[in-house]
Amino acid sequence: MGTSDLALDLATRIEGLGAISVRRFFGGTALVADGIQFGFVMKGAFYLRVDDASRTRFEALGMTPFTYPGKGKTVTVTSYYAAPDDIFDDNEQLRDWVADAYQAALGAIHKSSRATETRKPAYEAGPIPPPRRSG
Repeated sequence: MGTSDLALDLATRIEGLGAISVRRFFGGTALVADGIQFGFVMKGAFYLRVDDASRTRFEALGMTPFTYPGKGKTVTVTSYYAAPDDIFDDNEQLRDWVADAYQAALGAIHKSSRATETRKPAYEAGPIPPPRRSG
């Protein structure tokens, strides 16, 4: 099954969670709910968004993060892990894992917006001084 076919199949099987859209994503296909990407299919593998709590669940099952070749080195994306094969056999289990991935993606957005709100500007300008007159 091709990347987009697998993504469409997954979207159909998890549609009980809400409207799932499928979009092109670099060399693969992203799965998105309410504008939030929670997973993607790349080279025939399904990757789900993780957070600190769910990452240990993936690692305990021997799942690995998404990697791709970069300039002279392999780049590891620790926010997405390969989904365990056995979740594909049971739609309810698949939906549970996807729901967790969606929550991880949602949490990352909230975490990012909180960091932006509390970040101090790199430079705070004071009042603009009057122009200097030469003379």
